[in-house]
Amino acid sequence: MPVEVILPKVDMDMTHGTLAVWHVAPGDEVAKGAPLFDIETDKAAMEVESPASGRLHFVTARPGDRIAVGTVVALIFAEGEDVVEVAAPATTLPEPVDAPRVAPPAAGARIAPAAPALASPEADGLLRATPAARAAARRAGVTLADVPGTGPQGRIQRDDVTGHFGGHVGVQTGPAPAAAGPTLWSAQPGPLHISHRKGRGVPLVLLHGLGTDSQSWAPLEKALGPDRPLIRIDLPGHGRSPRRRLRGFAELARMMVEAFDEATRAHDQVHLLGHSLGGALALAITDIRARKIASLSLIAPAGLGPEVDAAALTGIIRASRAESLAPWLRRLTATPEGISDDYARAAMKRRADPGLRAAQADMAEVLFPDGVQPFDLRPALSRLECPTALIWGRSDHILPYRHALAAGGDFAIHLLSGAGHIPQVEIPDRVARIVTRHLAGVSPGG
Repeated sequence: MPVEVILPKVDMDMTHGTLAVWHVAPGDEVAKGAPLFDIETDKAAMEVESPASGRLHFVTARPGDRIAVGTVVALIFAEGEDVVEVAAPATTLPEPVDAPRVAPPAAGARIAPAAPALASPEADGLLRATPAARAAARRAGVTLADVPGTGPQGRIQRDDVTGHFGGHVGVQTGPAPAAAGPTLWSAQPGPLHISHRKGRGVPLVLLHGLGTDSQSWAPLEKALGPDRPLIRIDLPGHGRSPRRRLRGFAELARMMVEAFDEATRAHDQVHLLGHSLGGALALAITDIRARKIASLSLIAPAGLGPEVDAAALTGIIRASRAESLAPWLRRLTATPEGISDDYARAAMKRRADPGLRAAQADMAEVLFPDGVQPFDLRPALSRLECPTALIWGRSDHILPYRHALAAGGDFAIHLLSGAGHIPQVEIPDRVARIVTRHLAGVSPGG
């Protein structure tokens, strides 16, 4: 008899889930425990494993379908078993009690990455495309076969669709946030920018915060010394990465997971360090790619409480001159003397493009609506199994350090006096010592 593939329950309150992507096409062989499909809910998302080995047949749900818990979405036939017509599965079955048939990850539900979506046989064949790209193509009434993919292994992304057809058809990708003032900007195709520094040992991946770029790591990189291999990823619309429109943190996390996968393809494990919004993204990546992360370091991470100094973030992002940027930058430090006029001028030079500022302003509006943090990563923090360190300035005016004290989980907390929101810039030597000790304690190879 074939094995039923059932939509599992991710959390206690879950009654329905959205099937995000199939990892296996109908008729393909799948091994027990291998990724089968992703589901998403309002609270979480996860990768569902195959309950048996065999071939997948009679798929009844497609990406984007909202499905009740307990619904049979496919059947798996053992090798050599006759594939015969069976009675159509009920639309909604009782909640499954045989939990091992669909095994969620041991650490619990995770924020789903942007995995390649396999289309149904009647639409776009087996093109590699994200669910967002397929949705954009459906709304525009176009075929993905005409769109060149810029993602890993040629995967088609939403911005590929909007960039390819945007000038010819009315592609709508959902309600876009309001533009910053009169300045307009366009989404750009292409992968996020990744840069490397060679060295010895396990690489350290760096994720910067909102409104800056990978160059902001320079003081910490110098303090860490020249031997540590580094991998830097610029957020969308920052540094040399293309500008992209977002609907929320989950979509940004999927983009960063995709870039992380590409950046670390050659490594079995990496260390991960993120600051502020980059810290929230580092936490989300670790929640998804737990086996890949040797250690996690978070500097004043977002996502651990609702409060955020949105006025300072907005002031930094919208400033069009060094004179207006400097006062807001000084809000990032423990003392006004922490930011010089020369530093502000250099920062403004990197932010001279009004389109870049407008794109970042839109991102801030989406991620921090009404001046609060709507995404809560405390459950992800409590699930961490890798060695983790939180580093926070006691005089942080942007994200209060009490967020770390209120979070649950097993991790070290370093509260630094004389530092604000950017201790890696204010006191890079002290931060480097903490990070170096943390990495050295993980494994002999550090």
